[in-house]
Amino acid sequence: MMRLPLLPLQSVFFPGETVPLHIFEERYKQLINDCRQEAITFGIPVFINNTLVYGTEVQLVEVVTTYESGEMDVVCVARQVFKILSFENQLEGKLYAGGDVEFLDVENDANEELRKEVLLLLEKLYDLMDVPFTKISPKQFNSYSLAHKMGLSFEQEYKLLQISNETDRLLFIKNHLKATTTVLSEVNRTKGIIEMNGHFKNFDPLDFKNFTV
Repeated sequence: MMRLPLLPLQSVFFPGETVPLHIFEERYKQLINDCRQEAITFGIPVFINNTLVYGTEVQLVEVVTTYESGEMDVVCVARQVFKILSFENQLEGKLYAGGDVEFLDVENDANEELRKEVLLLLEKLYDLMDVPFTKISPKQFNSYSLAHKMGLSFEQEYKLLQISNETDRLLFIKNHLKATTTVLSEVNRTKGIIEMNGHFKNFDPLDFKNFTV
């Protein structure tokens, strides 16, 4: 269990991801200044369905710009996924919220074959959408690395965040990609049929010699 300052957002951030933020509220200006002075981390719990349950710990990397108003553009990096145990709207002596959290025990146990399967499905998805795909090695690929680029809904991303086992995360993504590529393939087939309608076509003449009624 750990006590963290909290900055709730309606966004999902995955471990290892770069998190750019524009800070404009006084309470979060104070939070960023505390991070600079005390080298503390903070949490970004996901605000979804009027609840705050899971989120990601982030660490301040750089204050890119500070404006005359005191607003800031900052870059953070996401670290660990947590579950909120308690929440306080305002920590003692601070303007910002905070609470007690516990970090999820993450298991990175997925085999290379499963990674290859997911990458092939992801490449197929990009091909169906006619979007360039940069090939990466299965050894360098994990469930978080392209999570925002697979067409997952906000709700699906939040569900993925809660899965602590890498094999289970990849299977979740695999099922999503299989379903999505199937739908897109059917859409493209239908689109092709619609585009052909009304065009001149070559038909092979039928042989009626042996036809009986």
